[in-house]
Amino acid sequence: MGRRRFYAPSGAFNSHTQTVTLETDEARHLREVLRLKPGDEVYVFDGAGREFLCAIESSRRDSAVVKILEEVQPARPESTLQLTLAVALLKSDKFDLVVQKATELGVVRLIPVMTKLADVKLKDESDSQKRLLRWRRIALEAAKQSGRALMPEIAAPVLFSEMIGSEDLADYKVLFSERGGQSLDSLQPGAEWNGYLTAVVGSEGGWTDAELETARAAGWKVITLGGRTLRAETAAIAFATLMQHLFGDLK
Repeated sequence: MGRRRFYAPSGAFNSHTQTVTLETDEARHLREVLRLKPGDEVYVFDGAGREFLCAIESSRRDSAVVKILEEVQPARPESTLQLTLAVALLKSDKFDLVVQKATELGVVRLIPVMTKLADVKLKDESDSQKRLLRWRRIALEAAKQSGRALMPEIAAPVLFSEMIGSEDLADYKVLFSERGGQSLDSLQPGAEWNGYLTAVVGSEGGWTDAELETARAAGWKVITLGGRTLRAETAAIAFATLMQHLFGDLK
């Protein structure tokens, strides 16, 4: 049987009593779905890369307290590649799929990007926050399922023009385009590269000429894959896989 894994943020850890409090959905899953009882062993990860073997002390409908027995290695190791994936906004179910699969593939940060030809336009700040909460829930479930103790950061949606010139990104930056780019073989980070990489994938409408020119001017390397035309959600998943194969732990 695999690990019975639960998530708790760092604030739920009590260093004095060596206990962790599981709240709401996690507590209900422990009690009502898995029907675990005091004394049963579970694993709790903090979303920042640490995981602990614990024993249940008490369980109520909306909370559960577990005792930390020891820190353990996460169920699955993290990739050596620190990959930030920026993806143009897609219709909800498509972007949901990208969040789920990017998490499974070891992405450490995902940035939703508002582009000129994006399929989706956000209505207002409330719309943005609702989507953000849903994406973070999806990332949490994907992290639990895939054995990661590190939850990827899901950033707030940002305009392409702001993202492309941001200084808060990896030095090695790649934009994938259906046209006008170099081959994948041209990706050569160099001997002094620190393992941090940002990759951006456009919408199904593609990039405008102005967006491509802006990216090149800001130091982004434009890459075009041969073969078939991919849907945007397929492209995002494929590119994350390729980057993990070339520079990470999918060998």
